[in-house]
Amino acid sequence: MSDPRVLIYPTLLVVGVTLMLLSRNPPRQSQARADRAEQRRAWLVQAGIPNVKPAQVAGFCAGLGVLVAVLVIGTSRSLWLGVAFAALGGYLPVMVLKARRRRRVRELQEAWPDAIDNLVSAVGAGLSLPKAVASLADRGPELLRPAIARFAATYEATGQFAASLDQLKDDLADPTADRVVEALRLASEVGGTQVGRTLRILSGVLRDHYRVRKELEARQGWVIVAARLAFGTPWFVLLLLSTRREAVAAYRGPGGALVLGIGAALAILGYRTMLAIGRIPPEERVVR
Repeated sequence: MSDPRVLIYPTLLVVGVTLMLLSRNPPRQSQARADRAEQRRAWLVQAGIPNVKPAQVAGFCAGLGVLVAVLVIGTSRSLWLGVAFAALGGYLPVMVLKARRRRRVRELQEAWPDAIDNLVSAVGAGLSLPKAVASLADRGPELLRPAIARFAATYEATGQFAASLDQLKDDLADPTADRVVEALRLASEVGGTQVGRTLRILSGVLRDHYRVRKELEARQGWVIVAARLAFGTPWFVLLLLSTRREAVAAYRGPGGALVLGIGAALAILGYRTMLAIGRIPPEERVVR
């Protein structure tokens, strides 16, 4: 009869593996997926299209890529050229949205100091802080008025300043707006005669921060322009070559696919490397 102790190690192994599987936390994975979905939603809000869903953007990119592939394949009779330009065409809407998002974030950074100056004037005139914030829907910067109007409607309906500020944060989904909202929340909780002084300090801090970041972005601009030129020029030349039959013939076989694949990988690697060299760390949102 075999020794029962021989079964101890396999049994311990099975028990250990079972405990590891049981220790997995599906709610944590679900929370991670929810966080990624929220980040994508906030990204679209920052780009100025809050009513568009990420799935719609992905569908539009896919449709544009297919259209570009059909046009290129129909013109050049090369499948691999069609695949290469389909990938570029499908990524084009994302590039446009990134540029739009960067521009809108800069505009928000520039608008908030003026909005806070208006708040200081309203508070000095005797308005309560919630009423002063709601007044920005009429006399604040144009870019902030729609979100402030929704804040004013929520506050009028509920009378809850904190919940209305949370909605304002969600509507703007902007790091600068997060800091302003949290400063307003703190000023409301502290109250007293320090509200105006707190807002004036916040306005000065935001102006200094925007000025420094603007200088850094101006110095970074030449790196971004050079990276885009270095990335786009080979593809533009390839697009011109695709109009000549003798040049297109070289890209119809497996060798042409290999050349396109290596060229695309090197172009993307060089582009990402240049962007990483001149990268400015993004601002983090303030999440409660």
